[in-house]
Amino acid sequence: MFYAPRDPGIKDIRARQNHVGYGMGLGVMLLDDAYPGFPGDVRNPSAFPFPIQYDIATEVSNKTLVWDQDKTPVRAPIIASAKRLEKYGCRAIASECGYFAYFQQEVANAVSVPVFTSSLLQVPFAQTLIGSSKKVAILCAQRRFLTDRHLEAVGIDPNSNLIIGGAQDELGVTEFDKLWDPEKRPQEPYARYEACEIQMVEATKALVARDQNIGAIIYECTVMQPFSRAAQREVGLPIFDWGTLLHYAYSVVAARDYFGHV
Repeated sequence: MFYAPRDPGIKDIRARQNHVGYGMGLGVMLLDDAYPGFPGDVRNPSAFPFPIQYDIATEVSNKTLVWDQDKTPVRAPIIASAKRLEKYGCRAIASECGYFAYFQQEVANAVSVPVFTSSLLQVPFAQTLIGSSKKVAILCAQRRFLTDRHLEAVGIDPNSNLIIGGAQDELGVTEFDKLWDPEKRPQEPYARYEACEIQMVEATKALVARDQNIGAIIYECTVMQPFSRAAQREVGLPIFDWGTLLHYAYSVVAARDYFGHV
C-alpha cells in the first residue's frame, strides 16, 4: 500500500463539502471511557488495513450509553462527535459499541456520509442469507440492556428469527466485566486474552446449543471479533462481527482497483 504508484485517476484536487482532511478512511466515535482494547478491538487501530480517525464522544460512557435507561443526555454529544468526524474528512462513520445502534437514525440524518453505528446492522443481511427456516443468534455484551429500540433502529424486527444471549449477564464471560462493568471493573481496567478467548468460545457454543436451527451468529460487542476465529472453529457457522462490518464499510466508500490476468 505504501509503495503503490500514484493513482492516475487523481488529476486534480477539489474541496469536498466542508472537509478539512483528505485521504481519510473511517471515523470512529469512541466512548469517553479509559479501558484498553486488544488488536482487532475497534478502539485499537493497529490491526486494520485502512486509515481510522478517532473522536471521543464527550461524556458518552459505557454507563451513560448502555446502563442508564434515559439516553437523552448522550444524543447531542454523539451527533456532535459524528459531525466532527465528517468535518475531518472521514468517508464513513462508525462507533466502538454496538449499543450506539440506539441512535443510528439520528446520526445518519445529521451527517452526509454513511453511518455504521453497530455490528447489528448485519442482522437483516444475515437473515436474508440463511433463509427463513434458520435463526440468527446475537451475542451481545449484556442482554438486559439490548432493547427493541436498539434492534428496530438498525432495521431488525424483534419478532423475527432471532435468538439473543448476553455474554456477561447470561453466558459467563466475566473477563469483560474487568473492562466495562462500572460496578465491577478495577481502577485500572484490564483483561487476559486467553481467558477472554476461552470464555467467548464457551459462550458461543452455549448460545448455539439453545437452538439447532441457528444458521449464523452476530457479535454485537467491539471486543469480540478477536475471538471469532477460535469460536468459528468450534461451531462451524458464519460469524458477523465488527471486523466484517468495518471492512465492508471501508470498501463501499473507498472502492479498490483490481489487478490480475485473463
